[in-house]
Amino acid sequence: MSWDEGDALSKPVLLTVDDDPGVSRAVARDLRRRYAETYRIVRAESGRQALDALSELRLRGDDTAVLLADHRMPEMNGVEFLERAMDLFPYARRVLLTAYADTDAAIRAINVVDLDHYLLKPWNPPEEKFYPVIDAQLDAWRRTDRSRPAELRVVGHRWSARCYEVRDFLARHQAPYTWLMDTDPEGAELIAAAGSPELPLVVTAGGDTLCAPSDAELASAIGLPSSPSTGFYDLIVVGGGPSGLGAAVYGASEGLKTVVVERRALGGQAGQSSRIENYLGFPDGVTGQQLADRARRQADRFGAELLQAGEVVGLEARGTARVARLADGSEIAAHAVILASGVSYRRLNAEGVDDFVGRGVYYGAALTEAPSCADEEVAVVGGANSAGQAAVHLAKYAKKVHIIVRADGLEKSMSHYLIEQIEQTPNIEVHTGKTVCAAEGADRLERLTFAWPGGKKTIDAHWLFVFIGAEPGTGWLDGFVERDERGYVVTGPDLVAGGRRPAGWPLARQPYHLETSVPGVFAAGDVRSESMKRVASAVGDGAMAVALVHRYLEQA
Repeated sequence: MSWDEGDALSKPVLLTVDDDPGVSRAVARDLRRRYAETYRIVRAESGRQALDALSELRLRGDDTAVLLADHRMPEMNGVEFLERAMDLFPYARRVLLTAYADTDAAIRAINVVDLDHYLLKPWNPPEEKFYPVIDAQLDAWRRTDRSRPAELRVVGHRWSARCYEVRDFLARHQAPYTWLMDTDPEGAELIAAAGSPELPLVVTAGGDTLCAPSDAELASAIGLPSSPSTGFYDLIVVGGGPSGLGAAVYGASEGLKTVVVERRALGGQAGQSSRIENYLGFPDGVTGQQLADRARRQADRFGAELLQAGEVVGLEARGTARVARLADGSEIAAHAVILASGVSYRRLNAEGVDDFVGRGVYYGAALTEAPSCADEEVAVVGGANSAGQAAVHLAKYAKKVHIIVRADGLEKSMSHYLIEQIEQTPNIEVHTGKTVCAAEGADRLERLTFAWPGGKKTIDAHWLFVFIGAEPGTGWLDGFVERDERGYVVTGPDLVAGGRRPAGWPLARQPYHLETSVPGVFAAGDVRSESMKRVASAVGDGAMAVALVHRYLEQA
């Protein structure tokens, strides 16, 4: 192992690891030539040696800015090293050195270790092929907020719906917290110190207490932006799912002053997915949270403003301005609006189910609950991709997963690759032609009954995850834009089908493809009538809507 001598220990580190001594020395040499004044160069010749060096750096309190790892190393290849190094320095930028023959491995590594760049060898001349890459990684590292968020403590009842919602909110925003039940000694002590408040109780690192906090109060406690920086924007995006984040990236990158208002957590329903395997560019799949986080960082890098735990409850057209009214009574205005509020899961109409929401019954993937399903029987209701992804994920923990489907098979509603995975998972059982008809229990869900023509069956199950379709939740748009009979927003050609015109449409031209019945207000993603209900199409909608916003602004 080589450590540059005489460097101040406070200098951030650039670490390179390659089992070929000649290549290792060449990388270190090129790094020293350009970066030695500001950074300390550390060279290792094996993954194990590099991990030892990183462990020592962490103990000293030194920071590491960039990790450069060769892919083809014995015992521990470059991807394996970078995956383990992430635990020591999660904010270090990760670069994989590859030969042309290893580019497929490098692309797979993008998903496994959130790789920042792969660099083909040889890289001569370094001024053209090496230094620009390292400069870009260092710039990104310097702009990253590397302060570790302080850990919260959450105290509550194990089978409380609101306690679950608080834990889910924190998990989806990647905010570290410790969960304490009210019966734990530490939990009971915190409750007593706070004067026996209503639960859940959230205690910040500074000792402040939040009693049964709202989502807005939680957002403030973990430092999420929830207030706009100004009153007027070029573009307001309502909703932070794939379509909303896609619109934010394309809007901000093309010079529009853009704000996104998201009620819950960025990523929407897709952000809860345990694995999305058919999204273009991710051959090994990507979790919904990873995809959402990358999109968030991308939108933030282009300057989009992301307001979380904010809710738009009304829209108005005031002259050429489009004004959004927020739940807290404040307003923001813009030249244009993109409705990307997505959908919510349809409620399951079965006896007793509503009594156990958050206490064994969950709408959506509820990934925070998966580890608690260990050695238990779990039921998943639904036959679409979201249900299949959840079932495969839950099968890693549960003793058995029952998929309950009203239809006579999965083929009409689920992707073939997921059906194959389910068939190859021995602890998943599919019950076709059946419906859940009752849920029973005391403090929590304990039993489920599902039925079919001519029969019923009751199983002991403490967990029920529901994926039975979706509803748009657009009641707040009533009277403002045209919606179809199911509540989805009607756009473009559908507004003028049969030669009609939207009621009150003031312009000579027809609405653009994703434009609603109000000029300058567009809809994208799942909230749009007749949309594809896929992540890729939602992102495409967001991008297309921004292009149409530009066209609208040019003619306004």
